[in-house]
Amino acid sequence: MDNNSQGSGGVKSGLGSLFGGGSPGYSNNDLAGVSLTGMSPLSPYLNVDPRYLAQDTDEFILPTGANKTRGRFELAFFTIGGSCMTGATFGAFNGLRMGIKETRDMAWSKPRNVQIINMVTRQGASWANTLGSVALLYSAFGVVFEKARGAEDDLNTVAAGTLTGMLFKSAGGLKGVARGGLVGLALSSAYALYNNWDHITNSSSSASSRLY
Repeated sequence: MDNNSQGSGGVKSGLGSLFGGGSPGYSNNDLAGVSLTGMSPLSPYLNVDPRYLAQDTDEFILPTGANKTRGRFELAFFTIGGSCMTGATFGAFNGLRMGIKETRDMAWSKPRNVQIINMVTRQGASWANTLGSVALLYSAFGVVFEKARGAEDDLNTVAAGTLTGMLFKSAGGLKGVARGGLVGLALSSAYALYNNWDHITNSSSSASSRLY
């Protein structure tokens, strides 16, 4: 009888240890200062200190010395690929429009369909090549400026955009270089302004509130 009770007690203690009942738990005083905001109530059978579950920092692990945001080199692949896909899509629709317009006097037949398809593929490839080349130059200049200056800010964006426009239009002589540089400067400045618009508006509102 004693052996059975001891055996059943051993089983119960073993099960209790397995589910957390056999080991000493945490008292109400231990759990009083633990913030459980955003967490569901813990089970009394869960033998885990809830202080280890409350995360006040980021939940991902970064290599030593790595930044929390992706640099220009990592973003370059997305920029180039996205520009090529955007150019191909825009060129395809533009080629379809041009093909239908140029063959409007022809009846719907196989020669007309072939001509429209050729226009679509030609325009799609041309625009994909153009935007892809611009994105490649912009990304390359951005990476060079980031590595040379050791910083990532809007100055790299404006400088990379300006040099990209100048180099892309370098075949047109000095006028082409100047025109391309102005276009690149305007577009990159507009992009930098768009990225910092919230910061500018918040700064202006805080400055106005201090004055009044």
